[in-house]
Amino acid sequence: MSAEQQVEPMAEGGTRARAEVRTVEIPGAVLAVSGPAGTGSRDGAQLPPALFVHGLGGSSDNWTELMDELSDLVSGEAVDLPGFGRSAPPADGNLSLSGHVRAVIGYLEASGRGPVHLFGNSLGGAVAVRLAALRPDLVLSLTLISPALPELPPQRTAWPTGLLAVPGVPALMRRMPANGRSVEDATEGLLRLVYGDVAAVPAERRAAAVAEYRRRTGLPYAMQVMVGSARGIVSAYTERGEQSLWRQAEQVRVPVLLVYGLKDKLVSYRSARRACAAFADARLLVLPESGHVAMMEYPAQVARAARELLAELSAGPAARPEDRSGAPAEASAETPAEKPAVAERPAVAGTATPAVAETVDGGAGSVGD
Repeated sequence: MSAEQQVEPMAEGGTRARAEVRTVEIPGAVLAVSGPAGTGSRDGAQLPPALFVHGLGGSSDNWTELMDELSDLVSGEAVDLPGFGRSAPPADGNLSLSGHVRAVIGYLEASGRGPVHLFGNSLGGAVAVRLAALRPDLVLSLTLISPALPELPPQRTAWPTGLLAVPGVPALMRRMPANGRSVEDATEGLLRLVYGDVAAVPAERRAAAVAEYRRRTGLPYAMQVMVGSARGIVSAYTERGEQSLWRQAEQVRVPVLLVYGLKDKLVSYRSARRACAAFADARLLVLPESGHVAMMEYPAQVARAARELLAELSAGPAARPEDRSGAPAEASAETPAEKPAVAERPAVAGTATPAVAETVDGGAGSVGD
């Protein structure tokens, strides 16, 4: 059973929908879960449930814009993984990928909300893939934004994150002088890592990121959680056999929307080819100007592609393009008139899966993790 408590309403400069945050007790952890303060219904009908899972160093706040975009379509909630956001670390200290998967499963079972449309970014994408493979009864569809699937060798710009997993390095980092860097400067460095265009980050989002960075550095367990989760990702990258993330991707049978940014410094869009080949029913959206957190930089475009995916599901199998004509499914996204879609496409032709890359440009930036 879940022990739920309303913790606080959140609002940010009047730009965000009112949300409620509550704690949910699951075996071995207490999770913070946020969602809009609404009924989760439309025209008297209950909306289908959705769950949003953030990436390494992120929180449920990373999904605010996308959840707002989809609030008329799904009853969305975002979870803070153990040790991140407003969630305390797990009681057993297990910060592995499987540990995070167990926490999300624990929440879905405690809340009784499954099966859900599952959204995941980066680490949260890897969590979503493993969960869908192990517990298909809990998942209706997957939307994966720059999912942390094994990529060897990784991009050079991702090496500093991987170094967190090397024994001794975190302790060395703690002993290094700050070189006079302020919290604002440190936050700016993080934003540059995850955003395609950091100059587009709205002032209120930048201020919120600074405040969150300051809050996190004051938590005694913050570095331990980052290091443990980074090691969990690296360990998952090396797993073989049935525990391999790529093998588990092949076991996923629900429809999948893959979203990649061409300016992503942590997950290369080149992974899209293998991802399209791995999932049985995939469609691909590539955003040329996006970095690692497309749901924050281009929420309208990501939402549009997600709507098309959910519309396919609502219409039934016969309505899917590949079922009607044998042609691949396409995740398209209209763009603002002043920014037409670009013509170039990443090479995914020749894969055996229903996947087409649609590249779009446009949208406003926000702050990511």
